[in-house]
Amino acid sequence: MRLDAIYSNGHFRTLDPARPTATALGVFAGRIVGFDEELEGATADVLVDLEGAHALPGFHDAHFHLSLTGARLAALDLRPTKVSSLAQLYAAVEEFSATLPEGAWVRASGYDQNFLEGHPTAEGLDAVTGGRPAILEHVSGHMVVVNTAAFEAAGHPGRAGVPDMDGGTVARDVDGLANGLLQERAMVLAYALVRPMPLDEVQRNLGLAAEQAARYGLTSVTEPGCGDANMLGNTPADFHSYQQAVEANVLRSRVTLMPYCTTLHQLEGFKGAGWFGLDLGIRTGLGDDRLRVGPVKIVSDGSFIGRSAAMHHCYHGEPENLGVMQFDPKELRNMIVGAHESGWQVAAHAIGDAAIDHVLDAFQEAQERSPRAVRHRIEHFAYTSEAQVERAAALGAIPVPQGVFISDFGDGMRDAVQPQEGERIYRMRSLLDAGMVLPGSSDSPVSDGNPLVSIHDMVNRVTASGAVLEPEERISVEEAVYAYTYGSAYAVHQEGDKGTLERGKLADFVVLSADLFEVEPAAIKEQRVLRTVIGGRTVFTA
Repeated sequence: MRLDAIYSNGHFRTLDPARPTATALGVFAGRIVGFDEELEGATADVLVDLEGAHALPGFHDAHFHLSLTGARLAALDLRPTKVSSLAQLYAAVEEFSATLPEGAWVRASGYDQNFLEGHPTAEGLDAVTGGRPAILEHVSGHMVVVNTAAFEAAGHPGRAGVPDMDGGTVARDVDGLANGLLQERAMVLAYALVRPMPLDEVQRNLGLAAEQAARYGLTSVTEPGCGDANMLGNTPADFHSYQQAVEANVLRSRVTLMPYCTTLHQLEGFKGAGWFGLDLGIRTGLGDDRLRVGPVKIVSDGSFIGRSAAMHHCYHGEPENLGVMQFDPKELRNMIVGAHESGWQVAAHAIGDAAIDHVLDAFQEAQERSPRAVRHRIEHFAYTSEAQVERAAALGAIPVPQGVFISDFGDGMRDAVQPQEGERIYRMRSLLDAGMVLPGSSDSPVSDGNPLVSIHDMVNRVTASGAVLEPEERISVEEAVYAYTYGSAYAVHQEGDKGTLERGKLADFVVLSADLFEVEPAAIKEQRVLRTVIGGRTVFTA
């Protein structure tokens, strides 16, 4: 028997209860054909000695903005690890601006007002950008700050006459002029100036993100929203860009694409019925093991970090702030029910408890009107009551929280709610105890996409200040690894092909510097990826 590859002398944890460990794995046509004794007498074109290293099924990030990750890798980095004050932020922007041609756009991202003295302002940026238009993206991706030159490019000289927008906020100074901060759907004022993005720029961004994903051991990612250049996406031709990246082997990880809800529209369906979807009736499930269409993404509210997620009670210290719904609840319900009835899996971004209730109401109505087996998702599912957890579990919904948010933003999120409500933030143990399948995700580039850091946070739940965010919500190493492998595959109906190492499944695995099940929990994030294998082919070695 001649195989394509045999990886031997390893310590594989397969996560398959029928065969939990192995020392050798054989590959043919991109899939696993056997282990250990099943490979006796076999030869292969490629023989790899893993030298006793430990291996797991490939990591799968269930919520990873691939193109936006690349865009931020190409932009000026303003994360809290880079700048810790507004003075440092402005200095970094000034230095970066000086490297650009006159009139070029200044693009920067990752700032977090929770680590500064507040948000930067248009006037502050005017002083350091040399007359160039500037857009600074908040770390959450739910707000931007632009300068006066950007407003003038949008037709608002002197920052005057900027209109209010439903589902978004234009911050203003005491004179009523826009001060630079645009939240939620108001960001369209800025993005309309720099998007649609040139296709060669999209390819560059995908290439940068793909290289990082391979280094991180990510054999699969789910891209949560594309196609709408004003919200989630680069151009109306995003599917083309991803196909092009696959054909050119720019993309290494397998990708599931979520079209953003605004790209769907009414189509003439069967027997004259309205059909809510993409042209030709394209919907969830179309594609192959490299690139496929996943759920439709619908953003219902804002962000926890920016205190714009829709809440039932006001944010701590902000007695008039209940957050914002990006769509009217009736419009949201119609979209979710319409997508469900048209055969789509739905992935609804809902962070605040008020938004979560609206999404759960829509899921329930959809199933009552058109019962079918589908795993609708709630992206983030960040601030929940016990009743909401139980209800979501009963509806068969998949929660998609981000473990790494605990170390990155846990302190700020706890400060945003009443002191006694911290137990409701980014639950993990409660979700598993309710019988839900938990995926692993980072929301990169909101947080860094390294799965080892996110797994570490799911297990330890230690914030940046060293506090523990609800120790009762910790999960085991095995549960966290399972989330980042099987759980994320299950969340897109792909557990038959990936998530565990079994005969017939895709030969996707990651080789690590140590056995995560044996190291001290506090040391998980210190481990390294030594090799990433996709379809039996090594795409990264340290």
